[in-house]
This record gives sequence, C-alpha cells and structure tokens, in this order.
Amino acid sequence: MRVRRSDKGRRDYLVDAFALLQGWTRDGHEMRRTLPLDDSQHAALTESMKVAADALQLRAEARRLDGHTQIRVPTPEGGGLSDSEVALAARIEDLYKRITGVVA
Repeated sequence: MRVRRSDKGRRDYLVDAFALLQGWTRDGHEMRRTLPLDDSQHAALTESMKVAADALQLRAEARRLDGHTQIRVPTPEGGGLSDSEVALAARIEDLYKRITGVVA
C-alpha cells in the first residue's frame, strides 16, 4: 500500500529539515548563511558550492565581506522551500565543515 503525503505535510517536513541547519535563515525569497572563512577557504567553498548547485539545477551566490563569506540561495517567488533547496543548504554546510575542519 502506498501512502500519500499532503503538500502541507511535505512543507512541514522541509521547514523542519531547514530548521536543523544551524546558521541558515530565510529572508523573503532567499536562504542565507554567513561563514567566517579566509580567502583560500572562500575560494574552495565557492568552487565546490557551484558544482553542488549545478547538480541540483539551482543558483547559489557567495561573496566576501569583512573577512566573511556570505552565501545566498534564491528561492522561487511565491513558493515555499523545495527538497533541492534544503539539500543544497545541507551540502554547503557539509562543504564548509570539510574545508574548515569544523566538527559538528
């Protein structure tokens, strides 16, 4: 027997999954995260992040500001979070931990 989930249940699941990603925020139609990285770590994260975003067919932007890397992942206008967007945020978090050696 196949169990169908309502769209509301799916949205609740994604909101809960996103909430587990510490440091990530949603602001309007984007997800954001600011990370303390040096220039070489920023370059490594940006390159790896682009590969992950391309694989999920999403956009992700990173910029340097005052010794920090600001990450922005636009989300569709009028829509909630998607599986792919939450997966990308989680992947970026994993990349950050691998690049910096941060242990969760």
